[in-house]
Amino acid sequence: MARRLIARLITASLAIGFFVGVSVAPASATTADPVKQPVAVGKGGAVASVNLLATAEGIRVLRQGGNAVDAAVAAAAVLGVAEPFSSGIGGGGFMVVYDARHHRVTTIDSRETAPEAFRADIFIDPATGKPVPFPELVTSGLGVGVPGTLQAWKVAAETFGTRPLSTLLKPAIQIADQGFVVNPTFNLQINQNLSRFQDFSSTRALFLTPSGAAPAVGSLFRNPDLANTYRLIAKQGTEVFYEGPIAQNIVDTVQHPPLMPGVTRNVRPGVMSRDDIADYGVVLRKPVATTYRGLSIYGMGPPSSGGSTVGESLNILEGFNLHDLTRTQALHRYLEASRLAFADRNAYLGDPDVVDVPLAGLLSKGFGAQRRALIGPTAATSPVPPGNPYPFQPAAAANKGESREGISTTHLTVADRWGNIVSYTFTIEQIGGSGMVVPGRGFLLNNELTDFDPTPGLANSPGPGKRPRSSMSPTIVFSGSRPVLALGSPGGSTIITTVLQLLIDQVDFGMSLPDAIAAPRASQRNTALTTAEPAFLATPEAAGLLALGQKFTPTDEIGAATGIAFLPGGLFQAVAEPVRRGGGSAMVVKPAKGS
Repeated sequence: MARRLIARLITASLAIGFFVGVSVAPASATTADPVKQPVAVGKGGAVASVNLLATAEGIRVLRQGGNAVDAAVAAAAVLGVAEPFSSGIGGGGFMVVYDARHHRVTTIDSRETAPEAFRADIFIDPATGKPVPFPELVTSGLGVGVPGTLQAWKVAAETFGTRPLSTLLKPAIQIADQGFVVNPTFNLQINQNLSRFQDFSSTRALFLTPSGAAPAVGSLFRNPDLANTYRLIAKQGTEVFYEGPIAQNIVDTVQHPPLMPGVTRNVRPGVMSRDDIADYGVVLRKPVATTYRGLSIYGMGPPSSGGSTVGESLNILEGFNLHDLTRTQALHRYLEASRLAFADRNAYLGDPDVVDVPLAGLLSKGFGAQRRALIGPTAATSPVPPGNPYPFQPAAAANKGESREGISTTHLTVADRWGNIVSYTFTIEQIGGSGMVVPGRGFLLNNELTDFDPTPGLANSPGPGKRPRSSMSPTIVFSGSRPVLALGSPGGSTIITTVLQLLIDQVDFGMSLPDAIAAPRASQRNTALTTAEPAFLATPEAAGLLALGQKFTPTDEIGAATGIAFLPGGLFQAVAEPVRRGGGSAMVVKPAKGS
């Protein structure tokens, strides 16, 4: 079964790669100005991201002999400049690394942490006894977690890379100094945050024109403050961020938000201290691993719920022969499997250093079969209750929770000629994060602590030093010992369903990676209504699903995935979104002849 499915996947990938996806002229070693394209096929390594500048920088590193981790860190630093509203050193993320030399998958957890003064009831308003309104937490110092991204870059470079972080930051410094052309997405994301950005003096000064408007599409945007921040880090090391003056700048911003005079917005200060920042550490964790139709799938474990929820969903779906069902029936089972898996995700997933997560039980084939038996011919009514994984793994009592994640984030996928792979999702949470730029430093702070459930006593409740639950799902797929696919997506809790849909579209429906990434999406997360893109709602399958009791609500877009397929003959197929978020950028080191 696995051999037949992989053969179909590779055949489809080759067809789309050579005849459709790379009709735009690819970048080459002699191309002065790289061309933005969603698909590239070739050898020597590959990079796919949402941004042309970041992808091009990753390719440059690979061409100059750097490995996948070097390229990923350099490209991520550029994303912090050119995609500042969804990434940057003010946030955190999860990186899945395949070390080809040792045939080992490792994950780097750089999720933000809560300050030590963070109480379980910190999001409960003492005046009302009710949770603080979510919009107030989004734009506040209280929602800011201790950033982990910069330390992840350092640890990744030192553990798996071949070049020092100081060298990998240089291209991003140059771009921040010289500037880049504002594109429609950059302009749109500022306009989506305009009222917030106008309220903070540092944010207004960096991202808005003197009249308080978003910079025009086609204008040049420079960030000399971020260039100087990167330059200082390159010279003095990451200690200047975690123990030096930048740490103090972060604390001052969190404790005393830089509001413009006369602003009436209720911006709650945070409780972060210098010690909280100095004590931060990334964690190298074992990946979550599961199998599906003969494939081995590696993802991120807790505090991310991505790997386990994707894994549980696949375990549920494995008992159905989706390939032989109609697409409507197969999609019905996809929606129901994710509905059930999200019920379990909300109940049990949290920071594994604080709560006892029954991970083995959630990922057991027996538990998957138990949950599969609940899928009927028509849609269940959400919220469905969680299952009981404890007979499959004895553990502590269950908790219940809800998802409050924002839809921002970015994903970067890199592979090199030696076989190393990086699948990296990182974020500052909502688009625009907390809305607060650290004065004089050029980067936005996250609002990741809003991912906690506000109610005390749950698996994902606030707590001192605790990491909030995430849905980030960087994923690498193997057939035996051979990598066949690496992928991931932004999108808050829809990340999980995006990755899940990409996997079943390829493995069960035989789609190529470009077709799977371009396909319309729907996301069921144990909610009364399934969110779906307009293109999905326009399909015949959507009408069939309505007849089965599925209920939908429209959303403009779900996710913004990137991925790399590993094709025969040592070929890489790098793929980014063709349309979502303005379209992404895919490149290879040596484009295939005729592509």
